[in-house]
Amino acid sequence: MNLELRQLRYFLAVAEEMHFGRAAAKLHMTQPPLSQTIQALEATLSTALFTRSTRSIALTAAGLALLPEARRILQQAQGLPALVQRAAAGASGHLSLAFVSIADYSILPPYLRTFRQSHAAVQIELREATSDVQLIALEKGEIDAGLIIPPIPDRLRNLLAYQKVLSEPLILAVPESFATKTHDVSLLDYQHLPLIIFPRKIAPALHDLILGCFRELGLTPAISQEAIQMQTIVGLVSAGMGIALVPQSVSNLKRPGVTYINLPQTSHVVETGVAWRKDNTSPVLQAFLTLLQTKE
Repeated sequence: MNLELRQLRYFLAVAEEMHFGRAAAKLHMTQPPLSQTIQALEATLSTALFTRSTRSIALTAAGLALLPEARRILQQAQGLPALVQRAAAGASGHLSLAFVSIADYSILPPYLRTFRQSHAAVQIELREATSDVQLIALEKGEIDAGLIIPPIPDRLRNLLAYQKVLSEPLILAVPESFATKTHDVSLLDYQHLPLIIFPRKIAPALHDLILGCFRELGLTPAISQEAIQMQTIVGLVSAGMGIALVPQSVSNLKRPGVTYINLPQTSHVVETGVAWRKDNTSPVLQAFLTLLQTKE
């Protein structure tokens, strides 16, 4: 069956006017081609849509059933150009975004809020995952973009693009009962407490950065626990299991029994950025990346 929008428009004109002559005038055409189009539509549907007499016409049961559907289809067809233009501009569609846990306390909420305000028709799928898991998902094309802790592995540099979004210093998370001082604090003041840290295989850059802070002071911390979620690390600090070095934005995670302490000026900062496939031409993704560039 091959229905044409033109046939439905002609049918609707005849159904509304209940007169072939008036319908033809409304469509700015002569009556014979209009009658031929209606006959072709009836042949396609294998049923009569109008009963005809020398003086009048009327809709058959099939015509009455087709009438509201024809109106709906034509109305939807009128909206197609705007729909396509919105999709081409990234104003509608789908965005699959993964993020590391620290992004949930810093860049993710404000960026999502701003993006939703300007792209309300975009369906956003969120997934929390460690950087290594996100890189695999990007390689397989399972997500559009990921908020990760760099670096990008050498083997993926030709496939993935990366843009820095945020740099922030490390701060100290200490069990409240051990936080005897909160000013002029050094890691030397808490060197007797064990360290809670990300596993190196999950976040090698962050792991090495944290241990580098200790090495600068000639310290070798005793690692008591490893955890892959920032909220878990902070929870272990709250339980008195040890101390942790965390990005400054994690202080937004309020947990009873934890004191956050700023360290002296240091060159050790945590970077969070967005990674995506270079061959991903999604307009929605480009709109999201433009937002990140604007707010950087």
